Amino acid sequence: MATRGIDFAQLSLMEALDLAILIEEEAQERYEDFAGQMEQHRTPGAARFFRTMAVNEGRHGSALFDRRTELFGPAPRTVSSAGIFDVEAPDYDEARAFMTPRQAMESALRSEQKAHAFFTEALPGIQDADVKALFEELRDEEAEHEALVLAELAKLPPEPGFSEEEFVDPPAAQ
Repeated sequence: MATRGIDFAQLSLMEALDLAILIEEEAQERYEDFAGQMEQHRTPGAARFFRTMAVNEGRHGSALFDRRTELFGPAPRTVSSAGIFDVEAPDYDEARAFMTPRQAMESALRSEQKAHAFFTEALPGIQDADVKALFEELRDEEAEHEALVLAELAKLPPEPGFSEEEFVDPPAAQ
């Protein structure tokens, strides 16, 4: 599992919301980073898709934050980002020069599947009924996100058939 030091059996609802917000923030930051990389590599289709994903993650994080604030006011976070790693964010090595929109969407699909698996795997260890309900909700939302990405993938034309190696410059003598 992509967490360290989180005892799901002892997780309070406020901590669970904080964890979910941190997961969304991490994913948003990674998608923003990937969008910037794609812009540098002049692959605007992939950059646009990653920007869209960043906005979606930000929106989801904001909704969770609003919910947390409504329930717990300005109470400080007790969960830190040191406890999570790549729960929903794409892996760092997913970004590639000359990435196509299809490759970008496939990366996002893997991330949504990874987040779905995270919430599914955490559920058996959760004792608190409210935390369990939140994680079930988050798991189901990740399944919906998977379906949305799959629908977008289905709209794309097939890949042109080029390999990444065809775009890589050979090493140059120094």
